[in-house]
Amino acid sequence: MGIYTIKTQGHHEPDDVGVVIESVKVMHNISTVINAFIVLFGLIYALDLAYPDGMKYTFEFVQKILMNLDGHKLNVKVQALKIKLFA
Repeated sequence: MGIYTIKTQGHHEPDDVGVVIESVKVMHNISTVINAFIVLFGLIYALDLAYPDGMKYTFEFVQKILMNLDGHKLNVKVQALKIKLFA
């Protein structure tokens, strides 16, 4: 599960940005990496997928702190980061 970018050598902007889930390209030609992240987040929610192990806390932070969805139930690591950010 992730976001991919394809760049042509010498260009600053990617030629293609997309989303991969379980080694399958599910979306492509997304305009920016941030839009691809939003699409990935939406697909995880819509398909009821578990967050990837290596990105679990990142997705939890986005969901609970930035988007304020279910923000009262925080993991200890995310809670500590929230305290540091908003202190």
